[in-house]
Amino acid sequence: MASFDLSIDELAKFFDHTNLHADAREDDIIELCNEAKKNNFHSVCVNPFYIPLATAQLNTSDVKVCTVIGFPLGATPSEVKAFETETAIKLGAEEIDMVLNVGAMKSRKYDVVEEDIKAVVTVADGTLVKVILETCYLNDKEIQKACTLSESVNADFIKTSTGFGLEGANIEHIRLIKETVGERMGIKASGGISDYQTTLAMIEAGATRIGASKSVKIINEYKKKF
Repeated sequence: MASFDLSIDELAKFFDHTNLHADAREDDIIELCNEAKKNNFHSVCVNPFYIPLATAQLNTSDVKVCTVIGFPLGATPSEVKAFETETAIKLGAEEIDMVLNVGAMKSRKYDVVEEDIKAVVTVADGTLVKVILETCYLNDKEIQKACTLSESVNADFIKTSTGFGLEGANIEHIRLIKETVGERMGIKASGGISDYQTTLAMIEAGATRIGASKSVKIINEYKKKF
């Protein structure tokens, strides 16, 4: 379905409604969850500390709780990422967004990168795993290689960015990822997406999920079309 044919409810289900700010308060997370319930977003994405709070806020809804692992640099040891993942799932996380070991990727230590992702996927044991590439630091060949490594160990999604790098998602990278993984993996465009035109362009380019802190603003803009 082309993005311009999406209903408001269909568009809403693309969103991981996000607050990963270091200074996010409990009230901010409660507001995030209330907005997600009101708009029927796919999930909220919060730092691991706030998983129990988000889980409690969303327990009567079908909005999922997503969290981040090895965030935002991806440079923690695989054992730490695995433990963090295991703990997050025990606390109630239903989706895991893990950060690629960017330094290992840039150093062409592909076996390290692959094992790092595998460690999280193995512990997740069926819980959906998205691999955050932080595309702003990678060239096209590195992005493609990171995609194939992620696919090889059965990760579910490729995600563009943490939102804390030099830049966020762009259309060219979404198209490149789509060309690389086809329909075999999901694609999450994340970082700097703040209006509905950009959102629709990302979806048309191949994104199957949108990570955004401006989800409510985007949906409200889209509603004006109807």
